[in-house]
Amino acid sequence: MPAAPAQPPPTFDAADAYPELHRLRAALAALDWAAARAIVDSAVEPAGRTLLIRAAGDREGIEPFLRSVLARDPDDAVAGSLLGGHLIQAGWKIRTSAQAQQVSAEQFRDFHEHLRRAEQVLIEAAARNPGEASIWCQRLISARGLQLGLSEVRRRYDRLAAYDPHHLPAQYQLLQSLCPKWSGTWEQMHTFAHECMLAAPKGAPNAVVVVLGHLERWLDDGSGRYLATPFARNEIYEAAARSVWDPSFRHGPGWVAVRNAFAMAFSLLGDHAAAAAQFAALGPFGTEDPWHYLGEPAAEFTKRRALAYAKGGAR
Repeated sequence: MPAAPAQPPPTFDAADAYPELHRLRAALAALDWAAARAIVDSAVEPAGRTLLIRAAGDREGIEPFLRSVLARDPDDAVAGSLLGGHLIQAGWKIRTSAQAQQVSAEQFRDFHEHLRRAEQVLIEAAARNPGEASIWCQRLISARGLQLGLSEVRRRYDRLAAYDPHHLPAQYQLLQSLCPKWSGTWEQMHTFAHECMLAAPKGAPNAVVVVLGHLERWLDDGSGRYLATPFARNEIYEAAARSVWDPSFRHGPGWVAVRNAFAMAFSLLGDHAAAAAQFAALGPFGTEDPWHYLGEPAAEFTKRRALAYAKGGAR
């Protein structure tokens, strides 16, 4: 088999795949709220709004600006969601992604303080804009971090789902809460993921939650053999058939993360041809999650892509 052609280095900046995010970041840097709001409002799908708001929320130093926007217009749903998300992300950076026993008491204190501040903003924003899915999605994250319990997390998800029943960013957040590491169970998590897959139209991206759930369990299992079980393997292939393998699958909001999850799952399963197809569709676009489960994301993406092309055939 001839060697695969040289591939470009991957990029993990979401703005490279979604140009509107570049424009949103520029508008926020210029403190141009009218432009920023117009960019978010141009997103046709609720999931697109949520993804833009979440991706832009990590910009440092925007809290005073967003508070000034809300002071002028307390009903501004985008400003409320963006400020709440910014506070959540700032808090999570303090906590880090380390296991709880590796996080200091001081880190937890500051983490929870940021989340409580976010809750104050988001509760008010949700009361004024109950149909804004991005606000409820942020509240799923703050509820998990503050350990408010699964019943409260589920209540918030149900409020969101009443407006957008196939909101993939929210489904991913609830999936996380249903994992044992956040007080759920594997049975609850897999049941929810399967329900999301079956409820969504064929070709929709939602089936990826099944794959993400199995990757979470594979990581927890630690043996490296979990994905080869008939249960996991069959569900992953069913999810592919209902999403990325379906002719109606399109590159809408979140498509990069969806294909990255399938690429990693197929690579771990040793199905290099299936992995190669996902890498070919992705081009240079990577996502930190779930590649960070294997190590440094760019290195793992590059290594697994090269293996897929070498053993599965360059696309």
